[in-house]
Amino acid sequence: MTVSETVAAATAAVGAQALRPHAEDAFAHELKALAAADDRPRPARWRLSPWAVATYLLGGTLSDGTVITPKYVGPRRLVEVAVTTLATDRALLLLGVPGTAKTWVSEHLAAAVSGDSTLLVQGTAGTPEEAVRYGWNYARLLAHGPSRDALVPSPLMRAMADGMTARVEELTRIPADVQDSLITILSEKTLPIPELGQEIQAVSGFNVIATANDRDRGVNEPSSALRRRFNTVVLPLPATADAEVDIVSRRVDQIGRSLDLPPGTDALAEIRRVVTVFRELRDGMTTDGRTKLKSPTGTLSTAEAISVVTNGLALAAHFGDGVLRPGDVAAGILGAVVRDPAADRVVWQEYLETVVRERDGWKDFYRACREVSA
Repeated sequence: MTVSETVAAATAAVGAQALRPHAEDAFAHELKALAAADDRPRPARWRLSPWAVATYLLGGTLSDGTVITPKYVGPRRLVEVAVTTLATDRALLLLGVPGTAKTWVSEHLAAAVSGDSTLLVQGTAGTPEEAVRYGWNYARLLAHGPSRDALVPSPLMRAMADGMTARVEELTRIPADVQDSLITILSEKTLPIPELGQEIQAVSGFNVIATANDRDRGVNEPSSALRRRFNTVVLPLPATADAEVDIVSRRVDQIGRSLDLPPGTDALAEIRRVVTVFRELRDGMTTDGRTKLKSPTGTLSTAEAISVVTNGLALAAHFGDGVLRPGDVAAGILGAVVRDPAADRVVWQEYLETVVRERDGWKDFYRACREVSA
């Protein structure tokens, strides 16, 4: 076996054992089935037509009987607008509160459009300009001076050259001067390389999906010039409790399979309880509309509900009988609600005593929460 064959075999083995496969790998069979059934026009270098991309995100059943699982549960029109934006020369900004599946949607959009969701710039307070533009291999730079061989392309630069979809996560976490590096890329579709007197011009198919948390407004607010380069789609929280329960159940089941945990569908009662607690505290009102509540400082997002239930399933599997019970989720809920030990603990105690304690069928949950809150 050659060196290249050995490396390829090792890479394949690692991919098969990946804890969280990339979207294009985890749902490869669905993407393949969609491509085979898709006879609609496709934009340049797109793997699927806009209709098929939307079907991949929202789910459906193909003519050959293949079931496409929903990746996003929400308004269809939002997905259609997002997909249509990517088919133009305008970049897409997914905006929303934490836990509204912005990253999840951006990954699956990139996987469906380009077949590769890994061209990613992760935004942080320390993201350098090189992550957006390009960097240098300093050994080659010092030995031979500036050259294309010494240049290290960023994910955006690679996407431009190959006509792919690049992703920028947490745009508002990136310093303002680094954000502005995107303006020329998005408006002129070109990336100058002054050191070489050259430029990279984007080929057809290139576009950018960015995500931003609207709780971060004022941290590194994008300039108006950069904002104009994006079409903004706001992803809302789930409209109903049933929709949120469905989302949590699906994601817990997917995560649980990768961790060999009991199926999340067997824990539907506790999932609904967690979702109810989160929604009531988030909305500041009980589901029957009779009691006003104080809201904690945390977001209590759908993503946090998924985490609480997944952790509870792990507790049930490793330290219980495999059945999710109130005691398995109580500690996770406490950790999600009480972020500020002073203010949030008061909110949680009031909720326990005025709502949970009096609710039919919640006695076990009340006792479990009292135990972990003591």
